[in-house]
Amino acid sequence: MLSVNDLTYRVGGRAIFEQAAVAIAGGKRVGLVGRNGTGKSTLLKLIDGELQPDQGGISIQPGMRVGRMAQDPPDGPESLLETVLAADLERAALLQAAESEADPQRIAEIHNRLSDIGSHAAPARAARILRGLGFDHEAQQRPCNSYSGGWRMRVALASVLFAQPDVLLLDEPSNHLDLEARLWLESYLRNYPRTLILVSHDRDLLNGAVEQIVHIDAGKLVAYNGNYDRFERTRRERQANLVSQAARQTAQRKHLQSFIDRFRAKATKARQAQSRMKMLEKMEPVVLLAQEQEIGFDFPSPAELPPPLITIEQGEAGYAPGRPVLSGLNLRIDMDDRIALLGANGNGKSTLVRVLSDRLKLQSGALRKSGKLKVGYFAQHQAEELDLRDSALDHVRRLMPDASEQKLRSYLGRFYFSGDKAKLEVGRLSGGERTRLLFALMAVDAPHILLLDEPTNHLDMDAREALIEALNAYEGAVVLVSHDTHLLRLVADTLWLVADGRVRPYDGDLDDYQRLLLGQRGEEEKPARPAAAAVRNQEKPSEPVERARDRRRSEAEIRARLAPLRKAVAAAETVVAKLGKQHEAIKAKLADPALYTGPQDAVRQLQIEAGSAQNALANAETEWLEALERLETAEREAREDA
Repeated sequence: MLSVNDLTYRVGGRAIFEQAAVAIAGGKRVGLVGRNGTGKSTLLKLIDGELQPDQGGISIQPGMRVGRMAQDPPDGPESLLETVLAADLERAALLQAAESEADPQRIAEIHNRLSDIGSHAAPARAARILRGLGFDHEAQQRPCNSYSGGWRMRVALASVLFAQPDVLLLDEPSNHLDLEARLWLESYLRNYPRTLILVSHDRDLLNGAVEQIVHIDAGKLVAYNGNYDRFERTRRERQANLVSQAARQTAQRKHLQSFIDRFRAKATKARQAQSRMKMLEKMEPVVLLAQEQEIGFDFPSPAELPPPLITIEQGEAGYAPGRPVLSGLNLRIDMDDRIALLGANGNGKSTLVRVLSDRLKLQSGALRKSGKLKVGYFAQHQAEELDLRDSALDHVRRLMPDASEQKLRSYLGRFYFSGDKAKLEVGRLSGGERTRLLFALMAVDAPHILLLDEPTNHLDMDAREALIEALNAYEGAVVLVSHDTHLLRLVADTLWLVADGRVRPYDGDLDDYQRLLLGQRGEEEKPARPAAAAVRNQEKPSEPVERARDRRRSEAEIRARLAPLRKAVAAAETVVAKLGKQHEAIKAKLADPALYTGPQDAVRQLQIEAGSAQNALANAETEWLEALERLETAEREAREDA
């Protein structure tokens, strides 16, 4: 059991938490959520003991080990496998003692303890975790300091997972992962046998890995049962009920006040008026849930270009002569494409994006594009290129030197930089605000195609939803590289698999791809159950193994049953979008006065085409709505069955 009791913590006089309280049962997997800056990471540090509360406290069952992922990546000449094995401090100490101990009795005790904690299986378990996070056998033998910071953060994650603390604290663990490693992590955490507190803005990770949500709301901690989707639904319902109660209370107050105003001066009604005044004084106001400021994006619409935007024929791309990363590239991108690139890190997704953005030339083959094509490119490393001393207004002014300040401010307002925020130094902006600034800079020229390489790493949940909405409203092409499966599901309608030096269309959805990955690994990786001697202070797992296995089988069956319906909805949406554009194009021609100065046969033909297009669009919209209704019905029935 972990309890937060009347916790108050202030920074610079501002209360982050004010008498906050929550209780987390042993073995619970909890998602900690809230807007950026509300104190999620601070709470993890308070639980870990790195920070001390101003008032109140945090109590943890005696003997329980708390583990938090290191904020600085490991660095040293040891191999990745050795680095991860060293995270089990007890095992490392026992092995060292066994080498130097001379007393036979003590040696026997050491080996008994090593047996109790499963020491002999530790290297295999560490190797499985590293493999799940993207390191094959050869990579596991390389020294830790030979890897970049992002890859070493994966080693830090592997280390804390291997240590299996009684209370595991994870702060945005998927930020440095590709989609493949993120899917593995979700499977691993879903089976974590001890207490887990997970901070993440990854909706699918919170839906798939946790069973309880703790929401930081105006300095308080509010617990909700279920995953993130259920939390959102429950909170919406709660807010609707509070609004209804507030409306009824307002009407009741008005009625009481009206009686008081009419009769308190009359002797015959004075007592009743006095009674109603007391009722009015005792009536506690209904407090609505705090409404957080909405965040939005608005990418400018590009000018129309004839298809295709980009074609590549027999292309080869790489960084060294004679050593292509990608070969046999044959692809085409049109204005209405929404493409997600799948494949493990290192397979060439970013290489393909650099080719499409003209930052990397083909080694051979042909790339053709319109001379008027404008490309918007986003990558996380671009944040390092921002001038920390300048404001968002300064950055946009450099790209739009002839624009008035009013026009510059109006443009920045599309990305929620208004008022003083537009003139704030970049160095004082949060990670999410810098990401929004990069979006603004990327879209200045109203590009025809957006190339987005991990665009959501520093965005909170609401900002991610705003990005999804903006991308779906955007009228150009989108190519996405992201580990955020929620983003990919709602934006992409085409999947390309980048693997084995090739880029091929993937015939399936993300659920199919996840099953493919798990099948390739042979078995879903699971945390090893701790040995009996090692869990004296641990609560029992929250669910029997058999029930968990049945639940996973049921979830897999539901996904398989819903997959064709989801595909049908996506296909119908694509047809509606294409027919809608065709209908609008015909209407635009009919609205052109020049049409009516020519042959009347052309006018009649266009009118016939307009009628046919309108009928086709209406039929397609009907089919889309019917497909959507079938999917919603199936999802509702699946939830009820579960």
